[in-house]
Amino acid sequence: MRYLPQTKKNREAMLEKIGVNSVDDLFKDVPKKAFVKGQVDLPEHMSELQVERTLGNYANQNRPAISGPFFLGAGVYHHHIPSTGDYIIQRSEFLTAYTPYQPEIAQGTLQMIYEYQTMIAQLTGQDIANASLYDGATATAEAVLMAMRLTKRSKVVLATSLNPQYKDVLDTYMWVTENAGYVDDVSEDVAAVIVQTPDFHGNVHGLDEWRKKCDETGAKLIVVVTEILSLGLCPAPTQADIVCGEGQSIGLPMSYGGPHLGFFACREEYLRQIPGRLCGETVDADGKRAFVLTLSTREQHIRREKATSNICTNQGLCALAFTVHMSLLGEDGFKTLSQINHAQAGKLADALAKIDGVKIETENFFNEFVVSLPKDAQEICDALAEKNITAGLVVGEKDLLVAATEMTTESDIEAFASALKDALA
Repeated sequence: MRYLPQTKKNREAMLEKIGVNSVDDLFKDVPKKAFVKGQVDLPEHMSELQVERTLGNYANQNRPAISGPFFLGAGVYHHHIPSTGDYIIQRSEFLTAYTPYQPEIAQGTLQMIYEYQTMIAQLTGQDIANASLYDGATATAEAVLMAMRLTKRSKVVLATSLNPQYKDVLDTYMWVTENAGYVDDVSEDVAAVIVQTPDFHGNVHGLDEWRKKCDETGAKLIVVVTEILSLGLCPAPTQADIVCGEGQSIGLPMSYGGPHLGFFACREEYLRQIPGRLCGETVDADGKRAFVLTLSTREQHIRREKATSNICTNQGLCALAFTVHMSLLGEDGFKTLSQINHAQAGKLADALAKIDGVKIETENFFNEFVVSLPKDAQEICDALAEKNITAGLVVGEKDLLVAATEMTTESDIEAFASALKDALA
């Protein structure tokens, strides 16, 4: 954001215009107990140069994924991003574009969204896909709310291990939804069964059993995919009523957790309940192919009580990055990239399994799995970090969740295995 300096006179004029005496009056509705007493624990005023140096020193404490062997995943993955993507998304036509309310001047943006929706629908084996949501976590929450609207029920079954951050976001939505809650078994009170596959611990799950239970009870089957690249190797979840998740792996950096790309697809019969917006194809006055916003069932456009979502935007630029990368890959390239990821994960698992005391806990995996260690997992991670190796995510006292992608080299695997063996000795 630009720095906009204001003089004392300007500030007084603005306060007078809105009818308050001071800036403090703007915060009168905030409870007094919420205010910090005394000075905030922050440095005193600095020059611009001093601020840059201070923040630069903080930034230098971070270790970029490209600076050494990197095996961290857990919902955000280290993948290669082609330079073409950055070039296209930084073109002013896309970078500065706002919501395409006027189709006559936004055909490029609308076509991109349409192509993105088509790709997501094909990947997930569903009839329709929306123009995107914030991220996988909010997409999952929106899927549950949609299932509740469709079934008029409020209970949810977590069939597999769901990403904890997704669960946190879902808990927030459930907390403000009347009678909502989690149950262990599928019954006629259940609105949705959530199956994350691969799940948080890397296990790949079949869907036929859960599809049968949903058919018997009227519940909706929601499939969550946090690593969209897995759809290049695993079958498309055609059994699902709703498929949602995270598209960050294609075209987007990890970026400290965002902005990322939530995708959402479902059966056509649920069209009127899909959250967000939908872009469609039509013809213009001259009979030429054209694109428009076909459906916008969000509270910004219609009455709040009729809206299907209070998420009032789509991730347009992130969806563009995804679409560009997918276009470069093509179907064969996408499948090949998926095969490389799985192959590298298999090599990593084989290397770690040879170390005394180390056990691979995830039997069927795509590019991520849990290993159990004979020593404290956090201590091992810290020890490997001293050797510039990011070992993974600690998910238990002696359990470590590790991931491998096309960015993982043979030397990375050798370095990890060697360092882990030394740390366990």
